[in-house]
Amino acid sequence: MTVHFIGAGPGAADLITLRGRDLIAACPVCLYAGSLVPEALLSHCPPGARIVNTAPLSLDQIIGEMASAHAAGHDVARLHSGDLSVWSAMGEQLRRLRVLDIPFEVTPGVPSFAAAAAALQTELTLPGIAQSVVLTRTPGRASAMPPGETLAAFAATGATLAIHLSIHALSRSVAELIPHYGPDCPVAVIWRASWPDQRVIRSTLAGIEAEAEGIDRTALILVGPALAAEGFDDSRLYAADYDRRYRPTGANPEFPE
Repeated sequence: MTVHFIGAGPGAADLITLRGRDLIAACPVCLYAGSLVPEALLSHCPPGARIVNTAPLSLDQIIGEMASAHAAGHDVARLHSGDLSVWSAMGEQLRRLRVLDIPFEVTPGVPSFAAAAAALQTELTLPGIAQSVVLTRTPGRASAMPPGETLAAFAATGATLAIHLSIHALSRSVAELIPHYGPDCPVAVIWRASWPDQRVIRSTLAGIEAEAEGIDRTALILVGPALAAEGFDDSRLYAADYDRRYRPTGANPEFPE
């Protein structure tokens, strides 16, 4: 028996890995975060599967479901939105399962920031503009931020910021970011990225509050010069004179055939 933690993707039912889909189909028990995981994914569950929406459950109740499945010898598909590596609350579940000696595995999913970038048809790292993406958030009721992890500190690097779980704090975020990026820095708010009713708002730091008025949850904020850059250099990766292992160039290539 194994509890399979599966990243269910950002929203679109077909943005799940083949491995994740096949695991859902093989597990007689499915626990899913109903507040964010699309119900269409449940169509992959086998006939007669026990399907539990964990949105109204406490951590103890969720672990209780897993323990019951373990006692019965039933594999569990545990679905979380996006990817499990960030803000999934998976860590506290794994800690409990280790104590109970219940086996588990983790299958990654498509993260929300990737779906948001796809909606913008934008690369977040452009040569000479930005080569780093910072995944962060603002303080919330569920989790405080460590003292050194502030928007201002990250903005000082000039990187592209993907600010999660913070649309309710848009005004405060803008105030922290403008001194570093300037009021004309491009910003985008992507509401329900990849869902059928997805909404994309492009603006500047000075104008985004007015443009995004009324959006108070389930939205990602992307900030940085790379969102609207046009005058950037081509990557050297595909340059004709760039010597690489699969395309040796010049009289003395570094990677000869």
